[in-house]
Amino acid sequence: MCTDECNSIQNESSSLHHLQVFNSVLLRDFTFVITQIIVWPFVYINILMLWTFYKKQAFRTETRYMLFAHTLLLDVIVLTLTDIVVILSYTYVLLPTAYCIPLCMLMDAVTTCTPLTITAMCVERYVAICMPLRHSSISTPSRTMTAILIIWIISYIVPVMDLFILVETVPEEYFVQPIICIYEIMTPEKWHCFMRGILYIGDFIIIFLTECFCYLMIVLAARTASVDKRSASKGLRTISLHMLQLILCTFGIVCPYIEALVIELDMQLYLSLRRFNFLTFNVIARAISPLIYGLRDETFCAALLYFLRCKRNKISSEKTDVKA
Repeated sequence: MCTDECNSIQNESSSLHHLQVFNSVLLRDFTFVITQIIVWPFVYINILMLWTFYKKQAFRTETRYMLFAHTLLLDVIVLTLTDIVVILSYTYVLLPTAYCIPLCMLMDAVTTCTPLTITAMCVERYVAICMPLRHSSISTPSRTMTAILIIWIISYIVPVMDLFILVETVPEEYFVQPIICIYEIMTPEKWHCFMRGILYIGDFIIIFLTECFCYLMIVLAARTASVDKRSASKGLRTISLHMLQLILCTFGIVCPYIEALVIELDMQLYLSLRRFNFLTFNVIARAISPLIYGLRDETFCAALLYFLRCKRNKISSEKTDVKA
């Protein structure tokens, strides 16, 4: 028989367990609510900005606005797919692995597209400031569309490689198992996950060096008399913001590898860290893109406000015509 001291220890252990479960459920509910609050307003804002881009002909023929619209589209896709996964996870809806794979591949490709598009935007600013006479011939709409297509092709290389490796290394029964749709299902083997991490580190180094080169060249160009100082200063601020967003995107990519180390130490810490990383680098980092670029650009912001007030402007113009 158990003594009073033994019963007391068991009660304390049971209470601690219930408290941990309660905190986990509370944290899960909080994550779900915050995700909904952040995702859908910014999806709406991004769609409004895409509509503004579509309605104004000048934006559809200028490289920087085409690339900006591409980042808006990527953010809409990522935020929407992320919220779908959150809802499925929150409601404990499991899908067969075979159904999750296309969704995971699309999310990974779109996630990779973002830093590549940001790099393309940096290169465009470098050409505009350091080679102004050649900018119009280099940054054409057709070349921009080709660059966007190349970005998508490059972004799908790693997911397709992961799919081939997965098919060759797991049994057929793996593809019918019900599971939560996270990209870790594509890399069940540790060596595969490690190889994927090495590829991402290499990509980050190349992208970061490219942006540093653009930044340095614009700094040097700003010191010469032949370059518009105001344009160069604005270009430096833009690339600085690009680099900040690149760092946020990169943290979102490397977070799973940090979480894999933490899970071996403490499960509760792992769950808290995973939710923090998800909200910070997957949701908030994507949501701030329109605030960083769209609302900061005076021309684009003015066009957005015009289309938002379009009906009122039409009424005002009609009244003016009647008075005239």
